Amino acid sequence: MKNVAIALTLLVGLVGTVNATGNSEAGKTKSATCMACHGADGNAAITIYPKLAGQHADYIVKQLKDFKSGARKDPIMAGMVAALSEQDMLDLAAFYQSQQVTDGTTPESVVAVAKSLYQGGDMERNIASCIACHGPRGNGSGLAKFPKIASQNPDYIAAQLKKFRSGERANDPSGMMVDTAKKLTDAEIDALSKYLGGLH
Repeated sequence: MKNVAIALTLLVGLVGTVNATGNSEAGKTKSATCMACHGADGNAAITIYPKLAGQHADYIVKQLKDFKSGARKDPIMAGMVAALSEQDMLDLAAFYQSQQVTDGTTPESVVAVAKSLYQGGDMERNIASCIACHGPRGNGSGLAKFPKIASQNPDYIAAQLKKFRSGERANDPSGMMVDTAKKLTDAEIDALSKYLGGLH
């Protein structure tokens, strides 16, 4: 009888994990406090903030949890997530994933440098290509928690690459972004961040 009880407990736990999904309508309501920075539909008009529209829900949840735990540091976001439950995070992520990201553009002047780095990296400097994790169109992978970076605000991308480079941000899987970004010059970061705006 004890074994049956244990099995039922494990089964309930497993089912709870499998069914842990967000409700986009609930997320829309909860997103009211996020609008000032990220916009009503997740398309941040102020380019230092990220566009959340169309972002993978799994990635958003991970970032919110990292802000809450302190694994990713940001004084504004730490305050915003302090009272969020896991269900709140799931709901917000479901809402933002369901929104359509606005397309950006790529200045012609950055294509030569950025396209080469994005697609092929730099073997001489041991820089991995961006395409390996983020895909040919910058769509990333929800399951792997690699973010969609296509059409992202360039100022935000540049700031995050510099934070990875300095070690100020280090919540990336296996230190992949830290390792890559620390080898990039300011000019390459600028080119890549602008290139991604039009990658869609």
